[in-house]
Amino acid sequence: MMNRITILGSTGSIGRQTLDIIAEYPDRFAAHCLIAGSNAALLAEQAKNANARCAIIADESRYAELREALADTGIEALCGRQAILDAMTDADADTVVTATVGYSGLEPTIHAIRSGKKIALANKETLVVAGELITTLLGQSASTVIPVDSEHSAIYQCLVGETPESVRQLIITASGGPFRKMTIDQLRAVTPAEALRHPNWSMGAKITIDSATMLNKAFEIIEAHWLFGVGAEKIKAVVHPQSIIHSLVEFVDGSVKAQLGLPDMHLPIRYALGETERLATDAERLSLTDCGPLEFFEPDMERFPCIGLAYESLRRGGNTACVVNAANEIANAAFLRGEIGFLDIYRIIVATLEKAQFVATPTFDDYVASNEEARRIANELIASK
Repeated sequence: MMNRITILGSTGSIGRQTLDIIAEYPDRFAAHCLIAGSNAALLAEQAKNANARCAIIADESRYAELREALADTGIEALCGRQAILDAMTDADADTVVTATVGYSGLEPTIHAIRSGKKIALANKETLVVAGELITTLLGQSASTVIPVDSEHSAIYQCLVGETPESVRQLIITASGGPFRKMTIDQLRAVTPAEALRHPNWSMGAKITIDSATMLNKAFEIIEAHWLFGVGAEKIKAVVHPQSIIHSLVEFVDGSVKAQLGLPDMHLPIRYALGETERLATDAERLSLTDCGPLEFFEPDMERFPCIGLAYESLRRGGNTACVVNAANEIANAAFLRGEIGFLDIYRIIVATLEKAQFVATPTFDDYVASNEEARRIANELIASK
């Protein structure tokens, strides 16, 4: 049967690569609805190329541009929050790919879960911000989630056929980013342009900065906790500069499974859309004889303290990770604008966490309020710096 796919965040890196996969298997997949934030021109081009049924722009000020670009194509042009939420529950869509970055992915994903959609989850912040709520909703829904993050896709693949009690620990690999060998003094002086030069992956600006601070690894630890039901004490990160092994699972008998592949997001997207069926492809293959030595190092928690925020967030629980995420989104953007230094990102997050109200058992409305409060506090801290 044809799998009709809605892409939340089609103009971003994951969204564009998802459209590549849809085009690669025209007998399996069809683009149903494409959703973007503000890039109306690219969204219209994508919708026409993929022959999508509809295109939605979140930024309502760009709606006229989108509507004009799609005039006489038969593709419906829509805009705004409600149109996005309606797309998540559209009965004509089978799968939702959550490819947007940040907190904005939370509410649409909740609607997709409640409507029983198959979800290819690339928006890690959904589980970081509200992991307990999301897992509760999944338990009440026919919805299924397959992770798209390369690390979580790797763990997912390694756990096929295994039982929960056989798992000793999950090992999430990290490239170490562009500053792996820098001293703290050197890190104080790095520029946004330097931080955006990731050695292995081609990603959007926000996630590339998260990779440089290694906060993305903290988020992946939190996400793994909720995805796989494994305690924080059984999840660790290890620096693997070559990005060939995407994650590993160690079992109680001492054996270790690892998933290897080129640093190319098409692979985990293809696996998720195929619903774990391995779809044949002519894409470039990994050559073990050509990839060189594979190295592993313990992460330096002094130079990259953001990793520790994962364990603090899971220890405290409640809305802690929601506050961390919101403060990071503000600090990350401020660094990219040149308003704060690289090391200030961690300081802003910690200071925001100290000032924000703690909510032990948050509802969805509490998450919304915590997100808004944390953003306000972080902005105030940056303005007063």
